[in-house]
Amino acid sequence: MAREVALPLEIEEERPRRRRWQRILSTARKHPLGVFGLSCVSLLFFCGIFADLIVPYDPEATLRERQTFGALVNTIKPTDTKLTVVDAQLDVGTNFDIDGERMTVVPPAPIVSGAGTTLHVQRASSQATHEAGAALELDVAIANADPSWSHPFGTDHNAKDVLSRVIFGARISLLIGLTAIITGVTAGAFFGVISGYFGKIVDTIIQRCVDILLAFPAVVLLLAIITVVGDEDSSVRRFLANNTPLPKGEFIGIPTFLDVFIVALVIGLAVAVFTTRVVRGAVLSIKENVYVEAARAMGASDARIMWRHIFPNVAALVVILGSVLLPVAILAEAAISFLGVGVPLGTPSWGADLSDEKSRQLMLEGYWWPVFFPGLALSLVVLGFNMVGDAFRDLSDPRLRGSGLGGGGGGGAGRGPI
Repeated sequence: MAREVALPLEIEEERPRRRRWQRILSTARKHPLGVFGLSCVSLLFFCGIFADLIVPYDPEATLRERQTFGALVNTIKPTDTKLTVVDAQLDVGTNFDIDGERMTVVPPAPIVSGAGTTLHVQRASSQATHEAGAALELDVAIANADPSWSHPFGTDHNAKDVLSRVIFGARISLLIGLTAIITGVTAGAFFGVISGYFGKIVDTIIQRCVDILLAFPAVVLLLAIITVVGDEDSSVRRFLANNTPLPKGEFIGIPTFLDVFIVALVIGLAVAVFTTRVVRGAVLSIKENVYVEAARAMGASDARIMWRHIFPNVAALVVILGSVLLPVAILAEAAISFLGVGVPLGTPSWGADLSDEKSRQLMLEGYWWPVFFPGLALSLVVLGFNMVGDAFRDLSDPRLRGSGLGGGGGGGAGRGPI
């Protein structure tokens, strides 16, 4: 006679949890490129959110001030004989130690400026060490310094740390990408549902406006709009500055937050145009279903039918469009910043760093790192979003699930209006 054995509650809960992790690991093994893409996307979000905490230096600073007694000092090249010190009274003939190496101030006389005191030194002096009352602070950031332990990605021609600018560039890309997608997809879904549902004159007006905007190449359209809207005296800029709580100066580490936000809104316009056309096509099909006719026969208002019966059926499509167009928005910001009309000059941005003419000239002379690392970061992020999109497509499509065709190699998820 069979007996029923009651398992302890802990064992009953542990088995489904174990099976869940087994399914996750099995899915990861089937889609290694999707896992790699998810890692790149996760790194983007981590750097964008915690940039202030993880950057080794201020991305805009050219002085790397470090205490020279008892603390780490950035690498000084053996041939360096010109240094800048801060808060130190050093005259010709004064001796001091930097990271265990003795130096002597030699003519010409030190020059005092706002950045500190610039002086010439003789290295490895055998004279007595200068007894400083306070720890000496030293600027040892060298323009176009090679990648090293103190500057893993090197420095650019302004002696700015490239790694810090790449990390802060992730924040700019994340902010512009998410803002453009949230505003663009929301507006596009709104006008797409209205256009598809009402049809006739409403559909004609909305779609002709969409046709006009789609008639221009996306990059050319963005350049034209940003040039007009981003002007200091433009009505849009004055409205945002005077009638919204948007900060005009620095915010979350971004020097000119309002300018960056305007760039995001303009990119969001291009996203909205593309989303409107796609959502309209879906609504034209859905509004012919029986349940929509039944709701209309029961006396439901147009607003209730649109947002209670039709929109939930296109919500999944809207979410997919947002995930697909997010890397496109990031790439668009880099493109227009590369052309010089995106984020303001000096703002840490991958596109702006790639467009720096001096850095590109120096790359031909062998100084490749100021351009290579921002370009690598941009490529990995866009590729990562494409791989994640392909992996989710393979997992959600019954025709591809289990067929061995998944793996995220197509890159099709990144196609968009730009």
